Parts: sequence; C-alpha cells; structure tokens
Amino acid sequence: MLSNSPATATASPPLRDPAALPRLLLTVLALALLWPGLQLSELNLAVLLDRGNAATMGSFLGDFWPPAHDGEFLALLGRATLETLAIATAGMALAWLLAVPCALLATRVLSVSALARGGRPVWWAQALRWPVRLLLIVLRSIPEIVWALLFVRAVGLGPTAGVLAIAITYSGMLGKVYAEICESVDPRPARALLAAGSPRLAAFAYGVLPNAAAEMLSYTVYRWECAIRASVVMGFVGAGGLGQQIDLSMRMFAGGEVASMLLTFFALVLLADQLSRLLRGRLT
Repeated sequence: MLSNSPATATASPPLRDPAALPRLLLTVLALALLWPGLQLSELNLAVLLDRGNAATMGSFLGDFWPPAHDGEFLALLGRATLETLAIATAGMALAWLLAVPCALLATRVLSVSALARGGRPVWWAQALRWPVRLLLIVLRSIPEIVWALLFVRAVGLGPTAGVLAIAITYSGMLGKVYAEICESVDPRPARALLAAGSPRLAAFAYGVLPNAAAEMLSYTVYRWECAIRASVVMGFVGAGGLGQQIDLSMRMFAGGEVASMLLTFFALVLLADQLSRLLRGRLT
C-alpha cells in the first residue's frame, strides 16, 4: 500500500550542486587569465600606502576645500559648462544623423527578400550589409580621444575638434546598437507591412519603432551622458569645455577651482540620468 506522507511524496533534494565543478573550473580559468594581465599592467597598490605619497595626496585633496565660488570664476565656470553641453549635444546630433541610416541599412528586419525565405535574406542582400557593418566597426574602433588629437592638429584648438571626435566615434556605437535593437523586436508587424506593399521607411516607423523606441531613447540619452564625460576628457588635449579649464586649474594647483568643476560635472551627469528616466517614463 502506497503511503501519502509528505516525507515519501516529496523528493529529497540533491546533496551537491551539479554546477559546482564547472563554476570552479571557470573561476580558476578566469584567475589564470587575469594574473598575466595584472603583471603586464604593473599594478602596484602598495604605492597608495606609502607615507610620502599619502602625505602628498592629503595635501592635494586638502586644497579642494572650500570650492571656489567667487563671481568671476563662476562666470567662467558657467561658460565652460555650456561649452561642454554644446560639444556633447552637437556631437551626438551629428552622430545620430549618420547612425540612423547606417542602422536601417545594417538590419535584416526591413529586408524584402526575407519575406519569402522564412526571414532569411538572400546572400547578395546579406553581402550588401557587410560594408555598412564594417563602416560602423571602423567608426567606433578608434577612441574619441584619438580623434580629438587628430582634429586638434587639423582644425586647431577649440570645441570643433571635440564635436567631430564625438560625432565619428558615437555614430559607430549608435548605429551598431540601433541595428541590434531593431533586430531584437518582434519582426512580424514590419514584415506584414512590407508584404502589403508598404515602403521600408513606413514599415520601420509603424512596425519596428513603436516597440524599439523606449530602448533606443534610453541608449541615446545614455550615450549623451557618455558624450558629456568624453567632452570633459577631450578638453585635456585642447578641445575646450570643462576639461580644458580643469587642466589649467590643476596646473596652477587651484584645488578649490577643481573641486567646483568636479561638482558641476557631477551635476551634469545627474541631470542626464534624470532626463533619461523622465523620457523613458513618458514613453512607457
């Protein structure tokens, strides 16, 4: 006679995790790969505990208080902040204008030849997308700081070099991610519109964009936040904005001015984060 007691009805749990050995092997492999990297990078955390270095760092950080707040400096800080925002925004606008057409050409969702082949385009349609994908790889493979150095030599010191550097690098990033977002949404609405004779732009606007708009907008605002940070970094090579003023203040050992600029930079990143949350909330 079968027993209905909970002890016999419930199967006993396994005594050991079956994935423990693979996890252990992956951890050992990760550590084995990480150790040569640490050796090549010459990482030495002991220098942070050196008494002389700690005294120098303490003296440097002590100059950060109080932050500079006189009228003349605040006016200079305001102009540098607006210049940083202008560099990031203009660079992102140019990057977006280049990224959107490249993303539409690189995605397979709008392929007409895929309608009769179960969603798989013909070979020559796939071959035509490779030059666009290669262009996006080339655009994003070189860091914006390198482009800024090149454009400073070409167009001179100032914000123009920063705008062009952001436009080139971020167009490759935006185009790649936009194409992947478009391919990750449900392709059936766009394919139904294409099968009914709709133009590709209309199929994208009514079949793909409604499902991808929130994610694309969130990533765009995130990249704009990254562009603000990049414009500050590029200021150290002469591309204008907050970075150039921070470089000048650090050379003059004006810790209070550096502190005020770092607080302003923190406020800019916080503003970008809140803007992303607001826009995403409006869409969803």
